[in-house]
Amino acid sequence: MFTGIVSELGTVVALERTTDAARLTVRSPGVLADVRRGDSIAVDGCCLTVADHDGETWTADLMAETLERTTLGALRAGDRVDVEPALAVGDRLGGHVVQGHVDGVGTVLSRTPGERWDVVEMSLPADLARYVVAKGSIAVDGVSLTVVGAATDRFTVSLIPETLARTTLGLRAVGDRVNLETDVLARHVERLLDHRLVAHDAAPVATAEVAR
Repeated sequence: MFTGIVSELGTVVALERTTDAARLTVRSPGVLADVRRGDSIAVDGCCLTVADHDGETWTADLMAETLERTTLGALRAGDRVDVEPALAVGDRLGGHVVQGHVDGVGTVLSRTPGERWDVVEMSLPADLARYVVAKGSIAVDGVSLTVVGAATDRFTVSLIPETLARTTLGLRAVGDRVNLETDVLARHVERLLDHRLVAHDAAPVATAEVAR
């Protein structure tokens, strides 16, 4: 589990593609101090498993599902990426509950700079719209953000100076693609309500005995 608070801006060293998989190597020494093989690290919001590391760089294997559903397959050497190690028990939950399971990919539609912040509008896949609400949480490239406004096909966020300086969102331009993860709590609530409605519809209807 993650919180959407980026620990480090990493740099892609290599992305080696095969037929239906890839191996990603990232330089992010700041998060590797107590990392072991098998640990989880999120890259641009996608939870990856550390296959190997040398204290400076680390590698992870990307399966076909990851390449198909996220932006990681388009990474090139030199690209900057948001890096966050998995949350340790007892750590502060500074952002919101983030699983590192990307729900879909959006596109930066516009950027409006303010005096000290940017307002950014991004596209939203139709099947995710019901989980995104104003004042709710969303992870964009692994960054925990508060939704300013939401429509059926797009949403807006405001990026404070800290976010602009310490994450890739300060670098994203109009047309760039971003990984999106909606609030897992909203998805669980929907699932519970679905089961409740099914149970209600399946319940027998009580009938009163008619006195004769």
